[in-house]
Amino acid sequence: MTDTSQILKYAIHYLSKFNSSKNNLERILRNKIKRMKIEKKDKFFLHKSIPEIILKLEKNKLIDDINYASSKIRFFISNGKSRIFIKNYLLQKGIDSTIISKLLEKNDQENLDWEIESARIFVRKKIFSKKIKDKEKNFSKMSRAGFNYGVSKKILDEI
Repeated sequence: MTDTSQILKYAIHYLSKFNSSKNNLERILRNKIKRMKIEKKDKFFLHKSIPEIILKLEKNKLIDDINYASSKIRFFISNGKSRIFIKNYLLQKGIDSTIISKLLEKNDQENLDWEIESARIFVRKKIFSKKIKDKEKNFSKMSRAGFNYGVSKKILDEI
């Protein structure tokens, strides 16, 4: 079984359900090959064919790191995530740091206060304690979520 069509079909099926980055898809395909019950030399051949499969998918516009990253940025902003959280998540998924920086810069130009709006969403969802004595707890929750001191102070002073 040295046919790459099975792996290609699996990749297309995966992409029909989930949006993914190139590096993440490569990791998923490697894990799929590892689980397959075939000979070692066939697994080696399939591992060697992964870059070719990803290139094919990229040519057919089924996978695009820039599109993936920008959609994740929009999603995370609407869910109240910080710049640091978004950047770390995308780095974990294998997106190049220059792409992340450019997209976050572009987002800053379109909406200057997006991180403050995102922090408001975070506070609305996660912080229930509005007592003065719990202000330290609220600051710590926001800092663990990746919001800087200035943004946290501004938002917590509003409530």
